[in-house]
Amino acid sequence: MVQIFSTFEHSTNLELAITVLEKNGIQKGNIFAVPLTNRKTERRLFDSIHNADGISLISTGAALGTAFAVIGASVGFKLAWGPIYWGLIGVAGGFALGVCIDVFYYKVIKKQQRLLRGKNSEVILVIECEESQADIVEDVLWHHFAIGTARVV
Repeated sequence: MVQIFSTFEHSTNLELAITVLEKNGIQKGNIFAVPLTNRKTERRLFDSIHNADGISLISTGAALGTAFAVIGASVGFKLAWGPIYWGLIGVAGGFALGVCIDVFYYKVIKKQQRLLRGKNSEVILVIECEESQADIVEDVLWHHFAIGTARVV
């Protein structure tokens, strides 16, 4: 016996795939569909000590802070407060600007890209069949727009 796992969006294609599988000799008891609960809450931008997602909000801030510090210190020779104060003001301003740019990028632009991309797995379909039927089952699943499949022997 072979188990074939596949993921689908919840659509009529899933229902059609199940119907075609039943017509090809797979018994109803050997087809198991499990609906998934997708993430409803947004990911947190700020990491904790126990949870990190690999997104750094300070890298752009550090780069812009360095650049603005150099510019501030250079211009500061001609200004009243001097290069040290203007260099520190440049660091603070550049760092704040960089963090704002990253927060805007991950909250607005990346969120829109995730929404446009779509294609979330919503249902896992598990089919138990004979090895001789496995290729036919996978063809049916791919033909009905499965997001992914896996075969366990």
